Amino acid sequence: MDTPKEYSSLKEFYPFYLSEHRDFTCRVLHFMGTGLVILSFITFWVTFNWVYLAIIPFVGYGFAWVGHFFFEQNKPATFQYPGYSLASDFILFWHLLTGKEKFRVN
Repeated sequence: MDTPKEYSSLKEFYPFYLSEHRDFTCRVLHFMGTGLVILSFITFWVTFNWVYLAIIPFVGYGFAWVGHFFFEQNKPATFQYPGYSLASDFILFWHLLTGKEKFRVN
């Protein structure tokens, strides 16, 4: 098994993260999952219904992992780099939302 590369910053990690998210469907699923995480978090704060907080890992990782396992066909970066990967999910969401990144890479 390959030893994971050590990244010293999110700025250094993010290009690797993008290289692991080149498939259109994978990016769409990440966007949907992260969007649902944000909506769930906001709904929790408005309603204080703990169900919305509890479902966050399932909607966030569920959509992302389907994208990786079935479309991107790689292992999610979350397993090796949980912090950088989570932060990068939100960066990618923002970049897709604002047009800085495109849904279609190829």
